[in-house]
This record gives sequence, C-alpha cells and structure tokens, in this order.
Amino acid sequence: MKYDFDRIIDRRNTNSLKWNVASNELPMWVADMDFAVAPEIYDELQKRLEHGIFGYSELSDEWYQAYMDWWRIRHGFIIEKDWLIFSAGVVATISSVVRKLTTPAEKILVQSPCYNIFYNSILNNGRVPEENRLIYNRQGYETDWELLEKQLSDPQTTLMILCNPHNPIGKIWTREELARIGSLCGRYGVIVLSDEIHCDLTDPGREYIPFASVSDECRLNSITCVAPTKSFNIAGLQTSAVIVPNPGLRHRVWRGLNTDEVAEPNTFAVQAAVAAYGKGAGWLDELRKYLKSNKDMLRDFIGEYFPEIDVLLCDATYLMWLNCCSVSDDVRRLCDFIRSDSGLYLSYGGAFGKGGENFIRWNVACPKDTLRDGLDRFRKSVNAYRFLG
Repeated sequence: MKYDFDRIIDRRNTNSLKWNVASNELPMWVADMDFAVAPEIYDELQKRLEHGIFGYSELSDEWYQAYMDWWRIRHGFIIEKDWLIFSAGVVATISSVVRKLTTPAEKILVQSPCYNIFYNSILNNGRVPEENRLIYNRQGYETDWELLEKQLSDPQTTLMILCNPHNPIGKIWTREELARIGSLCGRYGVIVLSDEIHCDLTDPGREYIPFASVSDECRLNSITCVAPTKSFNIAGLQTSAVIVPNPGLRHRVWRGLNTDEVAEPNTFAVQAAVAAYGKGAGWLDELRKYLKSNKDMLRDFIGEYFPEIDVLLCDATYLMWLNCCSVSDDVRRLCDFIRSDSGLYLSYGGAFGKGGENFIRWNVACPKDTLRDGLDRFRKSVNAYRFLG
C-alpha cells in the first residue's frame, strides 16, 4: 500500500470529541476515523496555512468543478454548476431544510433505525418524527412498503429524510428501491432530503446510486447532501455541498441556508474539498480496502468467539451493526457494562430509533492494532457480563 493506515496517532488532548474520554477508555462510537488525512489534502492545507492571512473566503470555480467531476467520474451522475450550494455541514443543511420547507407539527419521515441526529433536527425544530421501521432479518433490512405508502399518504407528512447509504445498517439502496421511494414521494407530494455523506465509503466493488440520478421524478423532487468530510476524515473543517436540480426548490434551500448563516466557507473549506476530490481518489481506494479488511476482522472474531451474535452484512460505511440480544435482553445495560468493565466505548443501538434496541454500533475506522485491542476488550467484557448474570 502507498498509504499507511496502520500508524497509530495519539488524539488525546487535542479537543477531539471522540477521544475526550477517560485515560483507560477506547472510543469506537462516533463516526470519526483515526487515520491521518490524505497527504494530498495536507499539502494543500499547508500551502494555505503558510499564506498567513485567514480572512473571509468565497467559492472558487475549482470548488464547483471538483464536485461535478467527482460525481461524473466516480458515480456516473452529471451535476450542473447551478445545482450546487455550499453549506458548512450536512447536519446544518438538514436542520435548515426542516425549518424552511416544513412547518411546526408536520411529520418528517425517517427509516429507523437511522442516524440519531435526524431526530434532533426534527424534534428541536418542533416537527414530529414519523418512523418507517425497517424490517429486519438476520441477513439485512427491507422496507415495509405498505407502511411507507400509508405514512407518506398522510397530508401531515411533508418531508422524508433518506439515508443513502444507510447509517447505521450499512445498506446500499438499489436503483429499484430508490425509484419506488421516489415514485411514492412524488405521488403524495413529499420532498426527499437525501443524506449521501457516506456515499464514497462503500466496499471495493460496490458502488452507491445517487437518489437524484434514478429518474426525472427523483431529480426534481430531491435535495441531496454530500461532502468529502466523512470519506476523507475532515469533518472538523466544516465543508459540504447541497445538490438541488429543481430551481424553485433550490431557491428555498439557498434562502434557508443564508438565513441560518451557514452558506459561507471558512478559510480551509474550499481547498480541502478541491484537494480531496481532485487528488484523493488513490488514498480513498486504499482506505476502502483497509476498512473492508477491518470489517472482515471483526466479523471473523465475533464468529469465532460469539457465533450467537449476528453481525449484519455491511456494504457501506465503517460502522458495524451487531445484534446482541442473545447476550442480553438489555443491550443498553450491556454497553454501559462493557464501558465500565474494559473501557471499550460503543454506541447503543436504541439511540438510532425503533428497531435498534437489540444492537450495538461499532466504528472500525482505526489502525488494526487498535481494532484488536477493542476486540479483546469486547471478549473480556462480554464474558464477564455473562458470568455476573
């Protein structure tokens, strides 16, 4: 490999949200990778840093071209320059869209279990989350289409937040599934807000399908949130884009983002995105291979020591989803015990909504020695948990 993903970097005492934990704890919860940024991005940021003046910034033609080229080459989706809007972050965009395109007490549909911050964006703005609980079997999840149509047909449901690929279950939606969602939302006048921040973190050989690329109906009735931040581990630089092909819808989104003052780039936001999409493809491809080997390592370990725990097939993201109901009928209690016993800090699945109560979410985006440490801690703590009854 050209890039070194095995190097362990001490992130304690760096104001890291993930690593602001006790000295004996190993955090493997929040979706934040423990890998150094791609050298190509680092070099561009270093050049900007050496300039020495960090005043107000604006978007460059290179910023627009970077997004357009990446989605054309990487995902076969042609984006027009006018469709793109800068935003400081995907979550900021989601909350802004909720405020601008819906009214208090309206319902916003999510497919649970889903990224827990969706609920914050809905509830904190006085809207009502409508959970379309996904149907689980030991191999994966499927949509309850009958329930979905019933929920979308409710006049109070005005927005659907789609997670594509889906966090936390790692599902890549098929073209047929996306088309069916788009058709139902179009029929009932429900706008689709598609969070595609994990789109580039698919396993080698697996690719995601942009929702807006599926059909004219999907394109004209969608707002798509994208960013290099998750894929290239630069979330702290607060840089993202919104793709809105429909001009009327785009104006409303643009007005919302500007009203909320999240539509202007910081000093490094433009250079980071341009470098990531313009020069980071090789780094990302090696990263995807490394993440796949980490996922296989976890799956093999659990299969050897805890075959009764189901590890969901995961084609995207670096977040593993483990069904631990065979270990405990109270998985929140299990998570708390593991953290107190061995210091391994994992995410309780119930935080991701209905259907997540029996699960643990595990972030494996770290050097292999770190992952081995986490696996050893997990084995120790689960065995201790069972011993204590």
